[in-house]
Amino acid sequence: MPSDTMPNASLPTSRFSVPQHVAYRSFPSETVVLNLQTGQYHGLNATGGSMFEALQRTSSVRDAAAAVAEEYAQPQTIVERDMCELCNALLARGLIELDCESAH
Repeated sequence: MPSDTMPNASLPTSRFSVPQHVAYRSFPSETVVLNLQTGQYHGLNATGGSMFEALQRTSSVRDAAAAVAEEYAQPQTIVERDMCELCNALLARGLIELDCESAH
């Protein structure tokens, strides 16, 4: 497993934040995320954008998954699995970082 991803077992209780070097904008059908350090744009579909936004307004990946599962009327376990995959992809691209302050 690459060092820039987290084991899935610890992801559901983790909290992430968007670093200052990342800018994003939500549109009806997608969310565009820009890593200002690399100059790379990344596109998230509407569901990925909802997940990205939920990660910022909740206290853990599990809570974010619950909110998205309710919004899309999907089983929380499936949404949580998908959200963990998204978190690993965003982490690998430097688009989110682990919020160490939430660990206490």
